[in-house]
Amino acid sequence: MHVDYQSLRFEYRRSPDQSASQRAHHPVVVVGAGPVGLATAIDLAQSGQRVLLLDDDHCLSSGSRAICFAKRTLEIFDRLGCGDPMVEKGVTWNLGRIFHRNEPVYSFDLLPEGGHRRPAFVNLQQYYVEGFLLDRARALPGIEIRWGNKVSGVSPSEDGVELTVETPEGEYHIQADYVVAADGARSPIRKALGLESRGRSFRDRFLIADVRMKADFPAERWFWFDPPFHPNESVLLHRQPDGVWRIDFQLGWDADPVAERTPERVIPRLRALLGADAEFELEWVSVYTFSCLRMERFRHGRVIFAGDAAHGVSPFGARGANSGVQDAENIAWKLALVLRGEAPDTLLDSYDAERVAAADENILNSTRSTDFITPKNAASRAFRDATLDLARDCAFARRLVNSGRLSLPCTYHDSPLNTPDAETFAGPLVPGAPAPDAPLVVDGRPDWLLRRLGGEFSLLHFRKAAPAMPETVPPVRLVTVAPGEDAEGMAARRYDARPGTTYLIRPDQHVCARWRRFDPDAVSRALGRATGRA
Repeated sequence: MHVDYQSLRFEYRRSPDQSASQRAHHPVVVVGAGPVGLATAIDLAQSGQRVLLLDDDHCLSSGSRAICFAKRTLEIFDRLGCGDPMVEKGVTWNLGRIFHRNEPVYSFDLLPEGGHRRPAFVNLQQYYVEGFLLDRARALPGIEIRWGNKVSGVSPSEDGVELTVETPEGEYHIQADYVVAADGARSPIRKALGLESRGRSFRDRFLIADVRMKADFPAERWFWFDPPFHPNESVLLHRQPDGVWRIDFQLGWDADPVAERTPERVIPRLRALLGADAEFELEWVSVYTFSCLRMERFRHGRVIFAGDAAHGVSPFGARGANSGVQDAENIAWKLALVLRGEAPDTLLDSYDAERVAAADENILNSTRSTDFITPKNAASRAFRDATLDLARDCAFARRLVNSGRLSLPCTYHDSPLNTPDAETFAGPLVPGAPAPDAPLVVDGRPDWLLRRLGGEFSLLHFRKAAPAMPETVPPVRLVTVAPGEDAEGMAARRYDARPGTTYLIRPDQHVCARWRRFDPDAVSRALGRATGRA
């Protein structure tokens, strides 16, 4: 069934909290019903938590906004129960092409190896992502969504947070144990607490044009440096669903952001790229500048910042929405454990440690991309152009070309939740890394490893017989992979597994410990460490 998510409007409805004689209490309040807020609420609800989600608007995002959703984010959406409709609706792509002027330089494959359930990227307009997340949230009994409810006051204390909420009928007050602020780059909650995001702003402007047209461009990422149809600048082309194409034009710092949004300016640029006879319609146009910045800390007592409220990057590399969804999966399982009394409040400090490191990694890569794409002096431009010329024939130069290092999930190398290896493992997988997927055959039917791991602590054991779990080991999901189930041997290769190899996987499907044989005492210690109790 097709749903026009752009036309949906959500009515404000009076809540019982507004008439209650005593201030209502909520375990978790999530502020902001964008992808990050919705993902956080769903993850918490799937863990059995009641969640109140507040949003000051009455609709989903306008325009396509974020469109590139990475493999790791799709795996998170799978765990949240809405991956399939996103992949079915989205445009799948693994290939990218680089052009200098009008000549092809080289192409790259982001997922050259088979045996993955999800592609490197899916292009899907943000309003579809929000719509599918919203459908899932509405299907869960633990989530209450209040539209037209604007948080206007935040008063934290040692044992909770008081929120003042404005509505068309006046304001009311509620108490929360914890607040997740996913309220966007201009975060009113951040402002209310007197906090700042700091970093570097870039003196350049870019035009986004979403264009509906019939075109024979393949489903690939095309990036031009200094093309003849837009000299001295750069252009990016992406295909989206519904016959819509995303085209980004670099404009330069002196461009007038208001004038450049007008059809009189946009249409000639499009005709220069597409041809004088091309037929198209403008769907959405925006001119933007950007910064790479973050808050000093993402946790402030019982208020936790996520997504654009906590950090911002340039759009090159698709790191904004993807990193925000990874914030959501990181905080949700930790909050659920704390609220159930199964972990101390200090476990939430690891969210700050892990996601600040991830933000710094994204900001570094985003800054390098922007500096390469938008050189600010003659020497930088000469280096860039020489690199592009060499990259046609020399593999070493291709590693220097940077049209936006595309989003990869962060490995939490220095996480306090990791148990360091006591034995030798080969390959890139390390404690703190996201667990890789692999195809399996279970009871004669195809399956996927990540689907079997689910969203709780899992013990992944490579042997046909499951190990005996003594009562001293806290409850975990036990997943065994027998040689016959690992039909293509990919799981064993990706985990460097031999009979008896055992991994402890966190609820967000990151590795936190591993051993060459099952040791219940070691598992108990690692679980204590991973839940902040050691």
